[in-house]
Amino acid sequence: MRHIDSHDAIKVPAITLGFWVVKILATTLGEVGGDAVSMSMGLGYLLSTALFAVVFAMAVAAQIRARAFQPWLYWSAIIASTTVGTTLADYVNRSLGLGYSGGSVLLLSLLLASLWLWKQATGSISVSSIDTPRSEFFYWLTITFSQTLGTALGDWVADTQGLGYSGGIVLFSGLLALIALLYATTQLPRTLLFWSAFVLTRPLGAVVGDFLDKPLDHGGLALSRYAGTVLLLLVIAACVAWLPQRPATRAH
Repeated sequence: MRHIDSHDAIKVPAITLGFWVVKILATTLGEVGGDAVSMSMGLGYLLSTALFAVVFAMAVAAQIRARAFQPWLYWSAIIASTTVGTTLADYVNRSLGLGYSGGSVLLLSLLLASLWLWKQATGSISVSSIDTPRSEFFYWLTITFSQTLGTALGDWVADTQGLGYSGGIVLFSGLLALIALLYATTQLPRTLLFWSAFVLTRPLGAVVGDFLDKPLDHGGLALSRYAGTVLLLLVIAACVAWLPQRPATRAH
């Protein structure tokens, strides 16, 4: 894989169709892989969260230290964020007893607070302005909350609201299609639409992942979590290797 180096490059990718394809695959992997470690391996939500948090912190530290956009490094950090988001959401919702609705409200509040603090600290929450360690820190903090919120929101819709996994897939796919339509036909702020879509890809990945590995009598396909994790990793690796990867450009 090529190393993309430019003095003017930002270390996060440009927002393209390929970006959204890999992002949805990564969120699905996070759900399946997180469940594989916490449930199938029996490590539990807290220990799994601690393990994934260490991996995520190391990946983000490497991402911030990097001098240019490196696709493999960036997507490794995204995958780590979505796995820790899965187990953390399950810990908050189930082990701490907040429930899906309570956990979703808490995590949404943290997400909005992160965006607000980011805007106050740097003046912009646009991807095109992520060019300092401070803005990168807020970017990854916001991603952590969005990935965790997405897991809680996906479970809340599929389980508590009774839509099931297939219904959740239809709902979140429809909402993402609506955002794409708004992007194409309106002048709504692009940053608002981006973060809305970014958040919604996570519950979509959550319900797709649950649909793949949950038992048949729960509406799933009962596929192996281990096999699903490996397969998704291979597909993501192929996408990162073959799809065009370029850094976002600075705002002028």
